[in-house]
Amino acid sequence: MKINRRNVIASGLAMPAVIAMSRLGFAAQTLKISHQFPGGSIDKGDFRDRLCQRFGAELTKRTGGAIESQVYANSSLMKTVAQFSAVRKGALDLSLYPISYAGGELPELNIGLMPGLVSSYKQGNAWKTSPVGKRFSDFLNEKGVIIVSWIWQAGGVASRAASIVNPEDVKGLKVRGGSREMDMVLQAAGASTLSIPSNEIYAAMQTSACDAAITSSTSLISFRLEEVAKTLTTGRGKSYWFMLEPLIMSKQIFDKLPKDQQDAIMKLGAELEEFGTKEAMADDQEVAQVYGKKNAKVLDLDEKTVDKWRAIARDTAWKDYAQKTPLSAELIKLAEQVQVS
Repeated sequence: MKINRRNVIASGLAMPAVIAMSRLGFAAQTLKISHQFPGGSIDKGDFRDRLCQRFGAELTKRTGGAIESQVYANSSLMKTVAQFSAVRKGALDLSLYPISYAGGELPELNIGLMPGLVSSYKQGNAWKTSPVGKRFSDFLNEKGVIIVSWIWQAGGVASRAASIVNPEDVKGLKVRGGSREMDMVLQAAGASTLSIPSNEIYAAMQTSACDAAITSSTSLISFRLEEVAKTLTTGRGKSYWFMLEPLIMSKQIFDKLPKDQQDAIMKLGAELEEFGTKEAMADDQEVAQVYGKKNAKVLDLDEKTVDKWRAIARDTAWKDYAQKTPLSAELIKLAEQVQVS
C-alpha cells in the first residue's frame, strides 16, 4: 500500500489506544484525549484542558506507567461534533464533550443542556447519584460511552450590543443558544438562532452573523468573546443555562483494560469532579472581571428572571423533549425530582 499523509492520519484515528514504549522501558498504552477548547499547561489556561492534562498525568502515575496519554486541544485531532461518534465507535479513547452536541445522534442527550432544568451546581452534581444520573449513564453505556467525570458549567450571555437579561430582550436578534432546546426557547421569545460549537462563536460575532451567544463562563473567557461584546449577563449566582460537559471514554477501549486500570480511571475521574466544579464556579466570577476590564456592561440574573425563562422552557423545550422517546419522558421526569438548593 502506498503510504501518504492521509493514510497515516486515517490509521492513527482508527487505532486510538496506541502501544508505545513507556519511560520505564516497557510497553505502555497511550490514550488519546480530545476536546474543542484552547490548550494550555497543566497549571494555566482553560480548566477543561487542565482537567484532561491532570487526568492523563495522574493516570500514568497510578498505573505505574502502563497508561500514558496525549491531549489534543482545539479540536486538533478531529472536528468537535464528530468526537462523540468516534468515542462510541472506539476510534477515539476519551473526550471532554458538551453532551448535548450529540443530541442530533441521540436525542435523549439534549437533557444535558435543558434550559431551566438545572439551576445550581449542587443540583447538577446531585444527578450522578440520583435515579436520573443512573438511567442516563446506563443509556450511554448501552451506546458505547462511559462517563468518567461529571462536569457541569453555568453559562452567561455575551452580546455585541443590547443587554440580554429577560426573554423579550432577544426579540429580532441572531443568538447562539448551544442546544436544540435552548434554541427553541430563544425562538419562542422572538430570536433567530445559530447552531455552532463554542469555538466558532468569535468569528460569527466578529462578522455580525451572530448578535449574541450563550455559552459557559469558561468559554466566554477562553474564546476571548470580550473582544467582540459590549455587554455580558453572567451565570454567577443564578442561571437558566447549565451544561453537562463530562469527560467520556469509549466503552470498547475501557472494556479491554485490566480491572485495576479500569478502577484507576473511574476513581480518578470521580476525584477530578471537585476540581471541575471549583474551577467552573471560579470562572463564573472571573468572567465579570474580564469583561469589566474591557468596559463591557456587566449584569446578573435574579430568581424572578430565571423563572421567566424556565416558564417558556416548560411550555416549549421540556414538552418537546418529553415527546421524543419514552426514555426522554422518563429522564425529564426523574430530573425534575432532583430538587436541591
